[in-house]
Amino acid sequence: MPKKETVGIVVSNKMNKTIIVMVKKQIAHKKYKKIIAKTNKYYADDTFNQCKIGDIVKIQETRPLSKYKHWKLIKLIKTK
Repeated sequence: MPKKETVGIVVSNKMNKTIIVMVKKQIAHKKYKKIIAKTNKYYADDTFNQCKIGDIVKIQETRPLSKYKHWKLIKLIKTK
């Protein structure tokens, strides 16, 4: 089974080797069919502390690394 990958924006890098990535997605409301923007925040492993706030990154699902950290940084797409 392939691992999930997604693209998001770094909103926090204050922890050591960990970043928080905000991922936006658009879904349709079940009853009214209106398009709604939803956001999720994921804790991701940034081994070399290379990301800054505002960077656009690609993350991939991985095994649990800590209580909340289940994603890892794959690629730094665009720096701020």
